[in-house]
Formats: sequence, C-alpha cells, structure tokens
Amino acid sequence: MSAQRFDLDLTRPSQSGVYFVGADDIDRLDRAATRDDLCVCRTDLAGCRDKDELLRRLVVSLQLPASFGYNWDALADCLRDLGWMPSWGYVLLFEHVDELREAAGADYDILLGMLDDAATFGEEHDRPWFAFLALPDSAFEPAHPPA
Repeated sequence: MSAQRFDLDLTRPSQSGVYFVGADDIDRLDRAATRDDLCVCRTDLAGCRDKDELLRRLVVSLQLPASFGYNWDALADCLRDLGWMPSWGYVLLFEHVDELREAAGADYDILLGMLDDAATFGEEHDRPWFAFLALPDSAFEPAHPPA
C-alpha cells in the first residue's frame, strides 16, 4: 500500500496492489483503466459506516453473484476470483473511504487486508489487480507540520 502520488502502469501485474490516492485521482484512474481494457468497478462509500453497508455496496458495484454469502470469507473468495466479470485485469476504485475508516476502523482494516491479499493473488497469477482508495487531501499532510 502506498500514500505516494505517481502514475502506475495498470497493465503490469508486477505493480498490482492497494494504493491511497486523492479524490481527484479517481476519474483519471478510471479513464486510464478503461483505455487499457481493464474491468473497472467503482464503489462510493459516502455514508458507509459498517460492514453490512459495505457488503451491500460491494454487491452492487462488483456485481457479486447471487450466491454471495454476505460475510468476510465470501468477499475474500470473490475478490480473488472475479470470474463472473471476465477481464484480463481489474481496477477497483473506492470513493469517500474516510467515512468507513472513521466509523468502523476494524472493518476498514479487514477490507484493506482483503484487497491486499487479492492484489497479491492477481500478481501471482500474472493478472493486473489494483485497488485505489480515495482519501481527503488532509490524510496526506503531515500530522505535525515542520516548525
């Protein structure tokens, strides 16, 4: 995971991972992924304050199968194998992530771990797999500015 702002080559599985970006980067990443014929899934987490709401939103944005079990294990399995959305690579874009992070820190941490695991799995199988989480600009500023 990275807090750096830089351009990645979304076609390279070796760069797969979970990245923190500014809110203004999401549209640019969406355009780049679409240009490269990657499957793009956008999830807006505005007002999302717990695991249940997070899972409901992911069902819609990831078009999860009807058999989805609405639990962490089912989500982990689905993130590793997005086979119902055939593509040579995947880009997941999350907007307003800070709301979940502040309201349900443990759920946010579990989501990060699952995304990281799925990105590693994608890389190991030579498939681009990226998750970009948009945070407010204040999240990238130092906690204590230099004196």
